[in-house]
Amino acid sequence: MTRQKGLRRDPIAWLLFALVWFSCGWFGSWEFNPNNATRMYAAVSLVEQGDATIDEFANLTIDRAQFGEHFYTDKAPGMTLMAVPFVALADAVTGDNAEFHRIRNEDPGFNRFIKIRTRLTAVFTSALFVAIAAMLLFDLGRGITGSNAAGLFGAIGYALGSIAWGWATTIFGHAASGAMLVIAVWAVWRGTRIPAGSRASIGYAALAGLALGWGVVIEPPSVLEALPIGIWALWRMRQWTWPQRTPVMIAAAGMALIAVLPLFAYNAFAFGSPFQSGYAGVTDFAGMQQGFFGLTYPKPHVLWEIVFGPRRGILWVSPVLVLAPIGLAWLYCDPRHRDIAVIAIVLSILPFLYNAAYYYWDGGHSTGPRHAVPALGFLGLGLASFWTLLRTGIGKLLAAQLLAVSIAINLMIAAAEIAAPDFFEYAVWRSVLLERFAPGYLRTVADEWLGFTPWEGLGIWALIALPLLGLVAWMALRADAEDRNPLTA
Repeated sequence: MTRQKGLRRDPIAWLLFALVWFSCGWFGSWEFNPNNATRMYAAVSLVEQGDATIDEFANLTIDRAQFGEHFYTDKAPGMTLMAVPFVALADAVTGDNAEFHRIRNEDPGFNRFIKIRTRLTAVFTSALFVAIAAMLLFDLGRGITGSNAAGLFGAIGYALGSIAWGWATTIFGHAASGAMLVIAVWAVWRGTRIPAGSRASIGYAALAGLALGWGVVIEPPSVLEALPIGIWALWRMRQWTWPQRTPVMIAAAGMALIAVLPLFAYNAFAFGSPFQSGYAGVTDFAGMQQGFFGLTYPKPHVLWEIVFGPRRGILWVSPVLVLAPIGLAWLYCDPRHRDIAVIAIVLSILPFLYNAAYYYWDGGHSTGPRHAVPALGFLGLGLASFWTLLRTGIGKLLAAQLLAVSIAINLMIAAAEIAAPDFFEYAVWRSVLLERFAPGYLRTVADEWLGFTPWEGLGIWALIALPLLGLVAWMALRADAEDRNPLTA
């Protein structure tokens, strides 16, 4: 059993954090993707005009809502609100303003204006949150399996071996809201393993509430996953006395309420009512009128498509995840961690059911099932558990090779195309590899800002990230060897 360590002085955890944040921040998605752009336009309007309308940008995005004569972003406000300080910072540093440009996609000045602000926001929101979640998932996986290598296998599988990597280069809300769920589960796990009702347990509860509340502001469907996490937390505290339990519950509920208040404040500011939503005014997607904002019930054929189908199936973009259900089943068989297995299984399934119930289940232009991204962290926990089943070097080598294949696929996605058009049957092969990656249509920090070619930008990533990946893997294996043979430490 590995010696339990805190994260503050754990070099493996921090090197993993650096690897993931660098990898997610190094690449960028197209700033004029309507889903990126609508959030950024709203942030620019909030900073530069003091209102939430996007009237002057409305013809540049199909993701918009209309109320009366004005247009707004049709998205939840979480990513927009987090973009506000970065828009303000960029405006202050550059002295630039949207009104100084022709509001057209093909205008070079406006293109650069939006790109700078989109990249800054993505690096310090989606990319940062996924890096934090990867570090915490490593800690959780290590804690329940007793193996640093197992925790690392799960964390890397989530952060770099799945489409969480690509979506972390965007200001879509999927990667950020999924990371919030991982943070909350880690905080509940940590907070219920220390003395009941202690100051630390209250702090962990507050963190869990903050993550869950803010996750709902980013993507309101996150409430579907927040509810079972709350129930699980109560079950973990079932043997605590009420004096021990009460301050923890108050901290979690109070912080969740504080975190979710910006959602209602934004709605009141933008639409005049805290309970009005941009989704109610969607202009270009009639399917949003089906059921509850496009949600009806999970369709079996859609579920098949988002798991196995070549156009959107998760196993085509992250084949290593085929191992995750085996690991979760094995974890369930361990009575010590059965409750963690149950919550991980629930949180792995719910996003896929939500995706299968959504009218626009294919996500439009999307590489992989983007609405199911919040499940990926918990499938990563299954990968950590699966690693402990491997008793031979050959088995571990084969699993590592499958992970390497997944990393290679998602490197291409993150570098070239996270939004594969919906008319390609084999999205990874046609849209990502042939149409974008092979011709060198990549987006890296080096080629966009530093004057390098796209391939040189990719090479710079490889020169930094691959040795770092090798180092962190070696450190994890070495730490496990020392735990087995403490006299060699």
